[in-house]
Amino acid sequence: MSDSHRRPVPLNKAYRLLNHGPTVLVSAAHDGQRNIMAAAWAMPLDFEPPKVAVVLDKSTWTRQLLEASGTFVLNVPCVNQADIVQTVGNTSGLDITQTQGQDKFQAYGLQTFAGEQVEAPLLDGCVAWLECRLLPEPRNHEQYDLFLAEVIAAHADERVFSDGRWHFEGHDGLRTLHHVAGGHFLKIGDAVDGKTLAV
Repeated sequence: MSDSHRRPVPLNKAYRLLNHGPTVLVSAAHDGQRNIMAAAWAMPLDFEPPKVAVVLDKSTWTRQLLEASGTFVLNVPCVNQADIVQTVGNTSGLDITQTQGQDKFQAYGLQTFAGEQVEAPLLDGCVAWLECRLLPEPRNHEQYDLFLAEVIAAHADERVFSDGRWHFEGHDGLRTLHHVAGGHFLKIGDAVDGKTLAV
């Protein structure tokens, strides 16, 4: 995606980037190493300051990098990236590095750009990005694989998110993905405005 479509999102509206439950790609970097993985369980927790939660299994290399650096990115991919989501979600970055001498970004030709606040790469082509600072909660990490973080910068593709809301009409390939298990996804549908019932 050209950065001409990428715009900052006010932090007090950052929760809206995740509120509809999209699958996310978690990227992290530390000491010259980087990785990216898919995560179906991520959610917003608060408005100001904005906080998020994400579940990361102990076996993942992304988790190791995240814990070492204290920062990470939640990238929100779209329909056009379904194959990327499936691929990075089903391969081990550590295995690729050890066997091929390159990371997932190099192995799969993934383009990235630098964030404002964190070392972790932001994946090009996504429709939103949340740069996050880890909130140290060792018991949650160990017992529940649950990571909490404060969002310190947020961005979105203005073609589908502006004025604090998603609007996917006319951009089917940019609709967000929602994992339903077994490598199957749903894509976000059309907006429906609720009305207050008269009493």
